[in-house]
Amino acid sequence: MDGKRPFQSLFNTSAINESLRQNKAVVCAITASYVSTFAGYPLDSLKSRLQTSRNPISVPRLAARVFQEEGIKGFYRGLWIPLFTISFVRAASFTIYNGTKDYLHQRNIVNRNNLIDVASAGGLGGAMAGALISFGSAPFELVKVRRQLEYSIAESKGIRLEKPPSTSQAVVDIVRTNGIKGLYNGFRLHLLRDTSGTALYFLEYDGMRHMLGRLPSGEQGPTPSWLPIPQSIVPFFCGSLSGVSSWALIYPLDVVKTKVQTRALAGERKRGVFETFHRLIRGPDPNNPRPFMAGIARIYRGLGISALRSITTHGLLWTFFDIVAGYIDRLPPPDEVFDNQRLV
Repeated sequence: MDGKRPFQSLFNTSAINESLRQNKAVVCAITASYVSTFAGYPLDSLKSRLQTSRNPISVPRLAARVFQEEGIKGFYRGLWIPLFTISFVRAASFTIYNGTKDYLHQRNIVNRNNLIDVASAGGLGGAMAGALISFGSAPFELVKVRRQLEYSIAESKGIRLEKPPSTSQAVVDIVRTNGIKGLYNGFRLHLLRDTSGTALYFLEYDGMRHMLGRLPSGEQGPTPSWLPIPQSIVPFFCGSLSGVSSWALIYPLDVVKTKVQTRALAGERKRGVFETFHRLIRGPDPNNPRPFMAGIARIYRGLGISALRSITTHGLLWTFFDIVAGYIDRLPPPDEVFDNQRLV
């Protein structure tokens, strides 16, 4: 029986290593996403509250109020939703993104050595991933918004909330009030935001990585002389910069989406996208419109905390993605494992 153990160990190790190699993108995406999501979720929660707040409030004051009224749990309310879905969303997103790029490269539609081609392939792959994933992620994000804004939604209904409902209760309440289609409130905005945002994000990331010395094989080469930063921080640098810049461009769309969804969840009168956007910019009183620059400041409320969240989550995402990818690349091939086991 003891003689079978080395063979059994060999079989398990080889099978696991081969499985990791074949599913490299999925494994890297899932692992990195859990770390980045947990680290950035409190900032995402504050961002949603700032977007829907009727009166301007500083981030430290809002954070203090959340802590006083809801405790640490208030910052992580709804965390299980993205943690539960992140494995599916990230795995599917990176599969579609990489699959689209591989399709373009294999048919010589784009050139791996050309900056415009590399960036365009990343943007197209991102657009495909964002559009397809949005059909599955929209209900989960709506429930996440509901969980993050339980107290403000209850306040708009004139209800004093002593204890917020659980995630399952929130889902039941949405379906009971608006039916299954209620889970897709604001879907068109969600689709537009995810398609355009993910396209911009991957276009910028792949373009920057190419400029900073990533080789066609995917490995990081020497950085250029005009930006001599350590190779180890290139993923964090590119991930943070592409996350912040792409998010800033689509931020007004996300504000409108959150506002539309919040009104729907609160049972208030439905407003169109353009009406919602106009009211956010010019205010609710047409006879006394808000100054234009004040309206722009209103539409970008929460961008600072959102930028910090993007730096944290996307920087960590690509850093851990590359770390896990490097670990998988260094796994010994099956024959090397066999030799080591036999020598032992």
